[in-house]
Amino acid sequence: MKNYTADEVLKIAKRHNNSKRSYLLVNPLQGKHLPVSPSVALEMMRTLGDKVAKKYPDCKLVIGFAETATAVGAIVAASLNENCFYVHTTRENFSDAHNFINFLEEHSHAPEQKLFREKFGERINKTSAIIFVDDEISTGKTLLNIIRQMKSEYPALSGKKIIAASIINRLTDENEKIFANENIDCEYLVKLREKNFDVSAFETSAPKILNLPDELPGKIFFDTTNFFLNPRVGVQIGEYINESENSGEKILKLAGNAKSVLVCGTEECMLPAIIAGKILESRGFNVVTHSTTRSPIGICDEKNYPVKEGYQIKSFYDTTRTNYIYNLKYYDLIFIISDVNFWQPESVKSLVAALDVHGFGKIIFIGGKKCSALTNLKT
Repeated sequence: MKNYTADEVLKIAKRHNNSKRSYLLVNPLQGKHLPVSPSVALEMMRTLGDKVAKKYPDCKLVIGFAETATAVGAIVAASLNENCFYVHTTRENFSDAHNFINFLEEHSHAPEQKLFREKFGERINKTSAIIFVDDEISTGKTLLNIIRQMKSEYPALSGKKIIAASIINRLTDENEKIFANENIDCEYLVKLREKNFDVSAFETSAPKILNLPDELPGKIFFDTTNFFLNPRVGVQIGEYINESENSGEKILKLAGNAKSVLVCGTEECMLPAIIAGKILESRGFNVVTHSTTRSPIGICDEKNYPVKEGYQIKSFYDTTRTNYIYNLKYYDLIFIISDVNFWQPESVKSLVAALDVHGFGKIIFIGGKKCSALTNLKT
């Protein structure tokens, strides 16, 4: 099992316009904010998953935290058993709001999260342990918020072992005692002490806003045949992994002779892009993966700063919401893989405008349905 260091999994960036916490911990191996080899991202996630599975092999329920830990949580679940039930929290809105447990992530740029509750009591009764997965645990307040709410609604949870799994753990001794009193064990790859990082020396600017093009270039294509399972309401992890692998086999047939490939996910939908990218990589393609994000990060060109370029785009899930994409370059071929219901023209245009700053050979959108305003583009 590989041992990871803080230098490998931790870069410090400055949050843009966030008074609650000035810094953001950016994991360069996670395939979220920064481009990385898909195999490198999956190796890190599987290392955490293997560590957890070795201690809690009978666990049948894993909960990931949106948005950055959705893929990590899925891989932890897959490391346990293909029949493990996996669900991740979400910040998206649903019409059946009564079916969700709501809680807060105090320091976040988007603090309201929710967890799908349907049949949750049955899931708890069928497992000896429940694993919560985040990319980083600092104070543990977010996790305690949701566990305490769930215990009040599901008393059976008090008799279960709870595991807080993360890439980085920064809990203080005092917070570790609080966790122990709640019957929560911690598993992690890197241990750091909780502290505030000083980012005041970095002079940062906002991610750029680009003008939307009137028309899109003809080298934009859509493949709308994919139907992605929805881990926001829960999935059998083996089926979700298989579906993501099928997407990878599909895009393999579309890759041609591209010399450089970006496979990009959208917000909470990270795993299908990472797995598809890994399949391309295993066939000899030069591939990186990351995804669009809600996280507003300050841009700075200093040598030791991780986020040197960034653009504001419109969310594919809600065009009134701002998203961001960072550290782009030229690629021969770009796949955008999403579980969005349909591709909004303004969102497509804003992302294409960002990708076109460095130019590109071709972009293929995988998933969703094409809106009538995009009928001039190829399917």
